[in-house]
Amino acid sequence: MKKLLALCFLVVVSTMEANALSTDKKGTIFGTVLDANLNQPLPYVNVVIKSTDGSIVTGGITQEDGSFKIEKIEEGQLIVNIQYIGYKTVNKPVFIGKNSFDINLGNILLEEEAEGLDEVTVVADVSSIQQKVDRKVITIGKDLAATGSASQLMIGIPSVSIDAQTGDISLRGNQNVRVMVDGKLSNIPTAQLLKQIPSTAIKSIELITNPSAKYNPEGMSGIINIILHKNTMQGFNGNVSLGLTHEYEAKFNSALDVNYRNGKFNFYGSYSNDISKNRNNGYVYRPENNSEQFFKFLDKRQSHLYKVGVDFYLNEKHTISIFTTQNTSESGTTGTTDALFYDDSSYNQRQIFTALSDNTSSQYNFDYKLDFKKEGHNIEFEADYNVFNDESPVDFVFLLGPNANYKDFNFTDRESVTLNLDYVNPLSESAKLEAGLQTRLFNSDIAYASTGQTLNNEGVLRPTPNTNFDYTRDIFSAYATFSKTLEKWTYQIGLRAENVKEDALALSSEAESTQSFKNNYFEVYPSVFITYTSSEKNAYQLSYSRRVDRPGIGQVNPIKEWSTPLISSYGNINLEPQFTNSIEANYTRTLNKQKGTVTGGVFYRMISDEINRALFIDRSDVTSGRVILTHDNFDDTSAYGIELSSNYRPFKWWNINGSFDFYSQNQKGIAEKLTVPIEIATINDIETTVDEVDNILWNFRMYNNFSLGKTVSLTAFGFYRGKNKTIQFERKPMYFVNLGARVAFAQGRGMLSLNYNDILNTMEFAFYGEKPFVQEGAFNWESNTWNVGLSYRFGGETYKAKSRKNRDNNTKSEGGGFL
Repeated sequence: MKKLLALCFLVVVSTMEANALSTDKKGTIFGTVLDANLNQPLPYVNVVIKSTDGSIVTGGITQEDGSFKIEKIEEGQLIVNIQYIGYKTVNKPVFIGKNSFDINLGNILLEEEAEGLDEVTVVADVSSIQQKVDRKVITIGKDLAATGSASQLMIGIPSVSIDAQTGDISLRGNQNVRVMVDGKLSNIPTAQLLKQIPSTAIKSIELITNPSAKYNPEGMSGIINIILHKNTMQGFNGNVSLGLTHEYEAKFNSALDVNYRNGKFNFYGSYSNDISKNRNNGYVYRPENNSEQFFKFLDKRQSHLYKVGVDFYLNEKHTISIFTTQNTSESGTTGTTDALFYDDSSYNQRQIFTALSDNTSSQYNFDYKLDFKKEGHNIEFEADYNVFNDESPVDFVFLLGPNANYKDFNFTDRESVTLNLDYVNPLSESAKLEAGLQTRLFNSDIAYASTGQTLNNEGVLRPTPNTNFDYTRDIFSAYATFSKTLEKWTYQIGLRAENVKEDALALSSEAESTQSFKNNYFEVYPSVFITYTSSEKNAYQLSYSRRVDRPGIGQVNPIKEWSTPLISSYGNINLEPQFTNSIEANYTRTLNKQKGTVTGGVFYRMISDEINRALFIDRSDVTSGRVILTHDNFDDTSAYGIELSSNYRPFKWWNINGSFDFYSQNQKGIAEKLTVPIEIATINDIETTVDEVDNILWNFRMYNNFSLGKTVSLTAFGFYRGKNKTIQFERKPMYFVNLGARVAFAQGRGMLSLNYNDILNTMEFAFYGEKPFVQEGAFNWESNTWNVGLSYRFGGETYKAKSRKNRDNNTKSEGGGFL
């Protein structure tokens, strides 16, 4: 009997221990999330584990290769909820318990929330905003795609500003930003390129405000990467678009891209153009001598951009890609400047200038990629060669005043070579190593000649010296990044090391005017990113990076950039780079019932050797009131800002995209003033000061999209920019309102759009300044325009084409190849 009791006791204890072991055992769920249309991995997708009553148990996000692994899950009947903005939500029931603790969901395919998945490109009705680990992604819907060109589309993008007159782009109130197209740069000027790319060709805009060590560190404000729609169809397919804009002058753009995929070859090509006339006018008033300048400009432009390429799939492991981009541009600007002196008309001047530009740009790219056996394990080599040639004569004719007629001639030859070697190794399901080497060789040669005469510092009139400016910058770099996911946490650390050699020589026909500059420095650029996804509705990001803003060609070129009767602009050959340490934090909230998202962020920058404007009085003729505009290095400074953006759908027929941004930066710059009246002033009466201002800039913009059925929709866009103060002047507030309508046809393959811009005709760049002279003024351009656009997509069944990696170059203020 005792033996029987002992045996029963052992059985009970063993059963309890087994139950305890079973209770302590945790489950694991893993799988890979793919785009159902392209069969490509989707990174940063929310994977939420819920109980059957809907309460959240745990969760995580997918890696770059779309994979996820969630561990330590309690037993029970569960639901795996997979959500991603722009895609249909997927729910998969699972059971974790006896004999079922490791659940492999395999490939999970997400379908986009849009009609017509058999089209060449799937475009959502409305744009959306996503905050990812190291970037903000604005997916372009049909509301923004109907705006015309890429330059016009950028006006509606959070944190981005476009100068309507020059086309210069800025991010977070700063023009020290790099613009890429599909991760690449070329020698085509950014303003010129953005006017050629139709908005219908753009899939998304990536705002990389705190780039990791993998990216080149140039650009204090970060990187704007424009992602274009890719043809992913087997057979022959493509897209065609036309656009016409008009107020006083006509502006026309069109684009065609085609693709043919058959077997191991994928052939593609594209063409786009920008043919336009643009009128600008403005005035500047200076009370100290009771003078006023009036400006009128007519700009004529004609540019054409071509791209052809082929992807060759040797087998599943080896891919070779080759493409070339060719751009030709002809432009002419005729301008009239009247300088009127109301107290003494003998000083009156009238200048007419005609500036022509004929430039060509060529890009040649070779890429080889080897995929190893392990998924996501690869090595890739890329070689990129760019050349740019420009001939820009300017003819100055003076109808009034003491100046004689003259001509300026500028010839530019520029080339760059970039070699990349990149290696990616997923060390495990939750960890990844990336490393690479890069060589960037850049040279620019500018020749300047003039038939005019200038006063030297002694007041002697002499022929304007001819100048050749040769600039070389070679950069050799290496980088490594490591990323890992720990349940709800993801982190990435990286380091980039660079050695830079710069050599500049401005050789003048006058020996005393010859200038030279050399610089050789080694720097390291660390980066850290941390993401915490507390639930399916809340995500937090914290990042740090060190960056550099190397002077652009226009900032160091000592040759005269432009001139009016009272202002001339020159570069400074002795400019040093400025360095920035940037800290950024973001929070993203997903609203209930899939109503949208809200993203908030703050940033802080510590800047050393700041590059900024310097304004000097012309020593050669003090009493004329002429000033020299250039750049210089200043002391350390700082900048900070906040950003709020949201896409919200209050009703199925109404969608809102809104954003607010606020930036503040302490700016320093050199300015001068006269201590005596201008009519009796000499060089000794010039007082030089270092001005310091707190530049505050804020913007508010809102897109409203109203759906009137499946084929018709209306849009309303409003923008307001508050006043802000810079070293030179205080800019007054500016606002405008745009209205639009679009009609889809041919089962969604075609779209007809009509837009009326600046309907209140309020757009104006108005300013006021006090140094070196008190002045106020305003400039206007053709903003009250109407635009009509037509686009049509054609293609066959879905097929995955080559996905080229993102890669940038080393020259600032330049764009990338089309397609």
